[in-house]
Amino acid sequence: MLRALEIRDMLIIDRLELLFQPGLNVLTGETGAGKSILLDSLGFVLGWRGRAELVRQGAAQGEVVAEFELAKDHPAHAVLEEAGLPADDTLILRRINTRDGRKTAWVNDRRCSGEVLRRLSEMLVELHGQHDDRGLLNPRGHRDLLDAFAGLEGQRTATRAAWVALSKARKALAEAEAEIAEAKAEEDFLRHAVKELDDLDPQSGEEADLDSRRRMMQGAERLREDVTRAHAALGGDGAEGAIGNALRWLEGAQEGADGHLDAPMAALERTLTELGEAVDGVERCLDVLSFNPYELEQTEERLFAIRALARKHDVTPDELGGFADELRARLEAVDAGGERLSVLSKAVSEAERLYDAAADILGSARREAAAGLDMAVMTELAPLKMERAIFQTDVSEADPGPDGKDAVAFTVATNPGAPAGPIGKIASGGELSRFLLALKVCLSREDAGVTMIFDEIDRGVGGATADAVGRRLAALAEGGQILVVTHSPQVAALGAHHWRVEKQVIAEQTLSTVVPLEGAARVDEVARMLAGDSITEEARGAARALLA
Repeated sequence: MLRALEIRDMLIIDRLELLFQPGLNVLTGETGAGKSILLDSLGFVLGWRGRAELVRQGAAQGEVVAEFELAKDHPAHAVLEEAGLPADDTLILRRINTRDGRKTAWVNDRRCSGEVLRRLSEMLVELHGQHDDRGLLNPRGHRDLLDAFAGLEGQRTATRAAWVALSKARKALAEAEAEIAEAKAEEDFLRHAVKELDDLDPQSGEEADLDSRRRMMQGAERLREDVTRAHAALGGDGAEGAIGNALRWLEGAQEGADGHLDAPMAALERTLTELGEAVDGVERCLDVLSFNPYELEQTEERLFAIRALARKHDVTPDELGGFADELRARLEAVDAGGERLSVLSKAVSEAERLYDAAADILGSARREAAAGLDMAVMTELAPLKMERAIFQTDVSEADPGPDGKDAVAFTVATNPGAPAGPIGKIASGGELSRFLLALKVCLSREDAGVTMIFDEIDRGVGGATADAVGRRLAALAEGGQILVVTHSPQVAALGAHHWRVEKQVIAEQTLSTVVPLEGAARVDEVARMLAGDSITEEARGAARALLA
């Protein structure tokens, strides 16, 4: 519920504080007095898009503060929690607009974006302006109104979930069909490439090993010649033989050398041992350097084959094995395509069955609820002096979608014997307003905690009809809060709380003010609405009768 609205330096308002109450709050005043400015200011603090120039002439910035009272279960709490904003039973919105157009907003003294304000406004205020009843002309909204009346959110949720599942199943089938069709188009290539790769069977790291082996074999002859010379120099005819001879000679002289040859002979024995190991290593190297003359040719052929295949498929040699696995998987998809498509087709059929079942349940509920809505609206039209009008909710078949397979349209016949037709083509402006009001009364249970604002919904009607509109507004306001901007004295007289919006010229500056009315002041305002500028005692008497 809107508790307070404070406006500073907005258009022709310098400073204004309004304290609203539960029930039916009416605002009256001459045309151009500034009633629309109040709504523009409220829309501004709620983040609605409206006038570009709002700051009062001569002021640096304009500011609007709105205070709302929230019940513990009010849906605005969820928006606050999601946005990380503090929540309490009092919600204070504040927004400023500087002369250069910059806008800044706060929620409970915490900075927030305009988007958060707009999301909160959906939970706080519902505006029906002078042209907002044109929403009745859009059949897209009729289905939502019917579902809200019947409380079909659970069935709609189930239908949406089934539609999402069906969409996913259809997408999976379409993707598989495209993938298999593409694979089939290159089936010959896949089979040839897989066979080619399987025949060669390249291994990871093999290309580097082959290249190293090839380089070694290419230089092997020169290497073997040098290694052979070294082997000869180290072997029995070389260093090993010479050291062996030296040891034999020293052994013959050892006894007479009085121990002086012991150390040199031990060193030579160690040298002979190390030299033997060196000779063994050189011999092993010679074995490695010994290869079949055709081995180099075979190595080069395989190396070049691996490199050519890698270039052909635009991968590195080491990636050929993984690439072969990928091609095999694509080929297996072709081979198993029929079975896979069969499984996915069955999944689509099952998803269609579940969606049709959910949509049929929702459709049946809508058709049943349509009769209830028609009866409820017709009941509300009688007090609005449209007891001879016929309101009918047509539920017809439509293309399947997330919200079912039904199209909903409101049709009316406003005069006996006249053909029924779309509400936008048959109903006049005043009739549209009353149809809207009847629907709002029928749907009022859905608007718990929402402040409804009606901007001249009573236009185009007067007398007893205006009185009936006022009475339905008063009934709709019971247990809630409604703000009505009206030029109808019958509606104004039925308000629980009354304000007059008026313009004053102070120091050659036009300013708009709002005055709460009670007692004689309220009688005079209703009398003005009845008689015009010249208020007579007869007009006051009529005003008292209305207020009574």
